[in-house]
Amino acid sequence: MKRIGIISDTHSYWDPKYLHYFEPCDEIWHAGDIGSVEVAERLAEFRPFRAVCGNCDGGDLRLMYRELNRFKCEDVDVLIKHIGGYPGNYDPSVRGLLYSSPPQLFVAGHSHILKVKYDKTLNLLHINPGAAGMQGWHKERTLIRLTIEGNKFTDCEVITLGD
Repeated sequence: MKRIGIISDTHSYWDPKYLHYFEPCDEIWHAGDIGSVEVAERLAEFRPFRAVCGNCDGGDLRLMYRELNRFKCEDVDVLIKHIGGYPGNYDPSVRGLLYSSPPQLFVAGHSHILKVKYDKTLNLLHINPGAAGMQGWHKERTLIRLTIEGNKFTDCEVITLGD
């Protein structure tokens, strides 16, 4: 069993609440637009850390993290990409991969819109944790915690960090 903290679109903003809410987590996953190496390093020092670079991430972060990150967590095939779209409207940059080889969990960021949705067509869970940083038009800053046990998802929680 693994407890996962999912975050996106920090845009260089650091909030000590990240560590508070990720305390019970075994890993932290960042869906891009990290914004600074310092934010990535602070999260990685706290827990095992997986991330992708986003469209606003600069050269250092692009050297540290790829645009796609595909891996196994427990018995779940996971794919993370910053610009991913949503079920029924996936971004062209990842649509072919999703349809030819769908993961069981697809995590994306970019839109700053919190969304957890099951895609019945591809039999996958899609998660966009919204935005945890201050930059952007979102009204609330959010992140997600999720438990993965074997091939099952449980205890999905949306955490609101404030406006």
